[in-house]
Amino acid sequence: MNNNDKVYVAGHRGMVGSAIVRNLNARGITNIVTRTSRELDLRNQQAVNDFFAKEKPNYVFLAAAKVGGILANNIYRGEFLYDNLMIEANVIEAARVHDVTKLQFLGSSCIYPKLAEQPMMEDALLTGPLEPTNEPYAIAKITGIKLCDAYRSQYGCDFISVMPTNLYGPNDNYDLESSHVLPALVRKFHEAKKNGGKEVVMWGTGSPKREFLHADDLADACVFLMETFSDFGFVNIGTGTDVSILELAQTIKEVVGYEGEITHDLTKPDGTPRKLMNVDKLKSMGWAHTTELRTGINKVYGALNTQPWY
Repeated sequence: MNNNDKVYVAGHRGMVGSAIVRNLNARGITNIVTRTSRELDLRNQQAVNDFFAKEKPNYVFLAAAKVGGILANNIYRGEFLYDNLMIEANVIEAARVHDVTKLQFLGSSCIYPKLAEQPMMEDALLTGPLEPTNEPYAIAKITGIKLCDAYRSQYGCDFISVMPTNLYGPNDNYDLESSHVLPALVRKFHEAKKNGGKEVVMWGTGSPKREFLHADDLADACVFLMETFSDFGFVNIGTGTDVSILELAQTIKEVVGYEGEITHDLTKPDGTPRKLMNVDKLKSMGWAHTTELRTGINKVYGALNTQPWY
């Protein structure tokens, strides 16, 4: 990519898309085209095609998706499957039709089997059953990977896929009904501190282990891979280290300065026991993360004063 190329970032107001925009701007790439979901419904094939015909982007980062945590994934199963299938199919097809130079599709670590060998290598895809609570979302993301591969094979399109681990950072979702675990816990501990609550209730046992990557690190990896990776398959993006959900909660408790107790709601599901990325492939290309978890949580918590519930 150079400064004259037009870059379309789909999902630019989300945590991932906004981080990619910041990273591109920092590199001097400012010819960035965006649309909000109100301006362009990516589920509408004609609208997407008209947009590509008008704007003719050279590069596309496909970071738009319908996302959520365990609760939202499990309740809105049809929406998560349909919306994500339509978004990726419409954008990828329009990119082919309108001769986009390169497209990058962003997936999710939930594509891996529930009991995949840890840490999860890229070749573990489709080697076992998925985690039931987020199976529809995972199937949609797997389809996106396979669509990029199929277009590379049939049409010669330079379409690539990347697989981020669990993310956090600016523009995260703090809605307790649809957020992921890290922002949900940040909000719970902050509100308990503010309101003098004696306990913060965690879902499940706290024993599952998760890997967390700051969104700005992800964006840096995405731009790096856009410029260096061109092949079938995909590349894991993560830190290569993980913590238990209980350890995460204890770290957030310390960062927030909450002095109450952590208790457990054992009627709620734990989800997948462990989801750790093997990032050897990415490291061999010359990229590694720079933001450690406690540092990242401090950054996130220090910037929350714009939240209405803060």
